[in-house]
Parts: sequence; C-alpha cells; structure tokens
Amino acid sequence: MKLAIVGAGWAGLAAAVHATASGHQVAVFEASRQAGGRARSVVHAHDGRTLTLDNGQHILIGAYTETLALMRTVGVDPAQALLRLPLDLRGPDGSGIALPDRAPPWDALAGILGARGWGWRDKAALLAATTRWQLAGFRCAPQTTVAQLCAALPARVQQAFVEPLCLSALNTAADQASASVFLRVLQDSLLGGRGGSNLLIPRRPLGALFPEPAMAWLQAHGQTVHLGARVHLLARHGAQWQVGGQAFDRVLLACPSWEAARLVRMAGCAAGAWLAQAEALHFEPITTVYATSATRLPRPMVALAGTPAQFVFDRRHLGEDGLLAFVVSVSRGTREALQQQVIDQGRTQLGLADLQPVVTIVEKRATFACTPGLQRPGLQIAAGLAACGEYVAGPYPGTIEGAVRSAREALAGLS
Repeated sequence: MKLAIVGAGWAGLAAAVHATASGHQVAVFEASRQAGGRARSVVHAHDGRTLTLDNGQHILIGAYTETLALMRTVGVDPAQALLRLPLDLRGPDGSGIALPDRAPPWDALAGILGARGWGWRDKAALLAATTRWQLAGFRCAPQTTVAQLCAALPARVQQAFVEPLCLSALNTAADQASASVFLRVLQDSLLGGRGGSNLLIPRRPLGALFPEPAMAWLQAHGQTVHLGARVHLLARHGAQWQVGGQAFDRVLLACPSWEAARLVRMAGCAAGAWLAQAEALHFEPITTVYATSATRLPRPMVALAGTPAQFVFDRRHLGEDGLLAFVVSVSRGTREALQQQVIDQGRTQLGLADLQPVVTIVEKRATFACTPGLQRPGLQIAAGLAACGEYVAGPYPGTIEGAVRSAREALAGLS
C-alpha cells in the first residue's frame, strides 16, 4: 500500500521502518525541520562552543526490546550507543538501593536486602509488598493510585524507591499516578528476563541514537521524509486519502495527540469518541538543567533527595563533555526559578560549590499524565486512518517503548 505517516518522532519513524520492511511505499511528513519529536537533539552555543544536547535527559531500560531491535535494524549497535548499568537509585553518599547484575528475581532480592541506609523493617516491608504484587499478577483495582498501592510502606522506602521510580517511569506524581501502569512497568522490568531492569543511558545525542539513522535507512530504501512539511490538508476521497496534495491508500497519524486531533477534525471523520479522549489528555512537563562543575560524580546517575530534581547525570561517564544533566519530572514554576533551585540543590547535596548553569530546557508537554482509569484514544480512527504514539491505548506510560510498540500495532490494523 501507499502509506502517509504524519510525524517523524520515534513512533512515526518506527512505523516507516516497519512498513518499508513489509514492502509498502512510505512518505513521512514532519512539521519540524528536525526529526525525533519529544526525544530529539538540540544545538546550543556556550562559551564559544557548539553543544549538541538533548531536549531532555532520556534513559531507556533493558525491557525496551522493540526499541533496541529497531535501533539494530537501522544500523545502530545498542551495546556501543548505550551505557548499560544495573538499576541504581543510590544517592550521593551511596545510600539507597542498587541491583546487582543477576537474573531475576535474585537481583531484586539481593538489591533490597543490600540497600544501604535502610533498616530491616524497610527491607522486609518492600520484600513483602513485591511478593504480594507478584502473587496478584501485578494487577490492582483500576482506580488505585501509586500512593494508595504503597501506603503501607515505610516513608524511607516510598521516598527512596517508589517515588523516584514512579516519577521517572510515569512522569506523574505518586498520589495521582496509575498503580496499574506502575505495576506493569515493574513486572516487565524486574521480571522480564535478565537485564530487563537495567538502565540504558545514551552515550550519543538522541538524534544519533535512532531518528537520524532511521531517516538515512528509509532514504536508502527509496522512501521519502519531508521535514518542515506541516500537513494542512487531510481529506478522504473515495477509497483514498489526500495528504499534502498527494493521494494515499492509508494514513497513520504519528504526531502528538493535539495535532492528530486537529487533523481528524479537518478530515471530518465520524470519530467523536476518539476526539473526546484525545482532547481530554493532560500533559506534564519535564525540565532538564544542564550545568558545569569540575568535580566528577561517583556514578553516571545519582539520585537526589527532595525537590526539584530527582536525578543528576554526569556525562563524563558517557565519554562526552563535562556537563551535568539534572532532571525535574513533573516540573513546576518558571524556567529561571527552576534553574536556580536546581543549582542550589546540586551545590548543597553534591557539594559542588562551583556548579554553574549552562542551559535549561523545558519540554512543556513531555508526556501525558498517567492517571488511574485513564481512557486513552485507540489506534483505529476511521477506515484507512489510524494513530500511533505513546498516548494511544496501551499498557505502558508515555515512554519511547510505548510509542515504538504502538507503531507496529497501528500498522497491523491498517494493512
């Protein structure tokens, strides 16, 4: 079939690669002049240097099997492009939980028992909770929040384990986050096979991790990717669709939900329920503060206490420049205020008296708020028209893996 894909983020490019492998003719239309969507590289000038940064410090995990497979397809070796580490949520002083490199569930068991700074009641409570969750098939009532699910856990366990995991995986505060989705993430990461919970930290900019190699791969296979090409016309004509003045057999909307809703309304589809669900989604921001310090942190990723930042990444461990990246999930406040708060936090908790900001990047609609019982729009919109992206109905929160998996499922429904 002749397929139009609107959006060159990770979902759109994943769909284009899968469609090409299936023998379809593909044209990708991207409004921006840069591919990657909300997981992209940006260029910033600082002190006479040109820095290639990311719009946010992203990490993958070992359970992202679809994403890793796609990277290999377009010629990227994950072993070279990503630094693989066992799950490590320790603070600057080494306290907290870190899993050893063992097969599940022994890695989690050893990590909990060996958590530094935790009392035996803390460890026993988390072991008991994880056992209950496993016996229940990692399922709970749909309306349960993560805070309710973990209410019986000691405060130390909630602050050092539950809350940072919830924020990093769902980008939603624990008292508003879906416990069902949280449990699914735990199930797939902690029990999804050896290495499923590993942290995969990019050694190279996000653009070079997948979007740029994917575009090169598509062009080498005779497909077209139009950058800076916002779609102003989507209309049904008989059995075909008109996109940008061209006729296509099928259309896949791989753009953000608000842009997809604009196009669906333009097309005049009888898709009221889909539109209502897409337009009802609430999005949360993520702020990344890039800063410099002469001091090298003890580990590539260090957990921070309190607010605003939850984690800091030292890019020197990745073979890159000497920047530190502080991540603030569900960020609140102005860019300037957040930047100053993060710098103060880093100076206090990490002892970095020379810490200075470089640039602060706010992704205002980074991911949808993953709340209990959330009704997300489906993949299929109308005959020959489908949507994919991290926001569509599925078991995962707003992650790269969720976006990539939705692309394959949406294509299967269109074919």
